[in-house]
Amino acid sequence: MTSTDTTTSTSTTVPADIAQWLAGRVASYLDTDAATIDLDLPLAEYGLDSVYALSLCGDIEDTLGLVVEPTLAWDYPTVNAMAEFLRTEIA
Repeated sequence: MTSTDTTTSTSTTVPADIAQWLAGRVASYLDTDAATIDLDLPLAEYGLDSVYALSLCGDIEDTLGLVVEPTLAWDYPTVNAMAEFLRTEIA
């Protein structure tokens, strides 16, 4: 018989380094290597548009369990700025 565990969720696993995780997500949208993502370069300079911003918000919600506004990528335009905001929200 299978036991029901209501505590298991993808949102309970917080990446050890949120900035590197975000860079990996951005890189996947751009179909490039995460090492090429400058953590202090505005995401708009990579060509990320509102569709990617919404996708990133969905990834954040799924992985970190945080509900974030779709304007997150414009309010915190770099990977490092966004990561710092997310760290404070998690804390």
